[in-house]
Amino acid sequence: MTEPKATDVRNAVRNTYGQIARGERAGCGTGTGRSAERSCCGSASPSLGLGYSGEDLAALPDGADLGLGCGNPAAIAELRAGETVVDLGAGGGIDCFLAARRVGPAGRVIGVDMTPDMVERARGNAARAGLENVEFRLGEIENLPVPDGTADVVLSNCVVNLSPDQGRVYREAFRVLKPGGRLAISDMVAKADLPEEIRSDLELHAGCIAGARTATELKRHLTDAGFEDVRIRPRDGREPDESPPPTPRDAVYSATIEGRRPHES
Repeated sequence: MTEPKATDVRNAVRNTYGQIARGERAGCGTGTGRSAERSCCGSASPSLGLGYSGEDLAALPDGADLGLGCGNPAAIAELRAGETVVDLGAGGGIDCFLAARRVGPAGRVIGVDMTPDMVERARGNAARAGLENVEFRLGEIENLPVPDGTADVVLSNCVVNLSPDQGRVYREAFRVLKPGGRLAISDMVAKADLPEEIRSDLELHAGCIAGARTATELKRHLTDAGFEDVRIRPRDGREPDESPPPTPRDAVYSATIEGRRPHES
């Protein structure tokens, strides 16, 4: 077996999340039995267990929380009024809408997603909520439709692992950040290098597992992109167990990933 081509990974991810946006399947392909063992994101109502408060969720428009996350990146971003935020892989808009509340009417939130059905759904959610400081753009996170130096903060929630070129994603995040801007991500991290049978499985790519990279590899991507103050921490605060996993889902863990674009000298 060999790892799938980048186009095959993108097509698998786009098809899966298009089905989720249309309500044809549950978040990240979750379900019961084999399906549940082969996915890391989402369940029927996961967000209360991922760092979102009941108040946060009650303020969301219906349809924004699709159960696709593995954490709450806004909780570590320390968003401030008037800031501009870019969300990589915005999905139904949950993190964009929560960020919009924190940055206020003087701030701005841009959500980017490569799935047309997801962008349409997020735009509908924003319109129903009457939010004027949020917009959603169709595009790939490896080629962000955002000008240089736009954002004070770049967020992402269980999405970067879906990309077949994660180094480029972090370079793009660095590009769109202002000097001194912050990166705040929740994502899946591999406990060790994943075996080929996992890395080659398109279902596991769409299920937030096969694309997970080790903390060492992620730190290299971030520092190569130019980030400083890089921190990768397990979301539950416990060091991951590196014993052989009984299922693919046990091969990865949820973590927070942070970094900062240096101030210009």
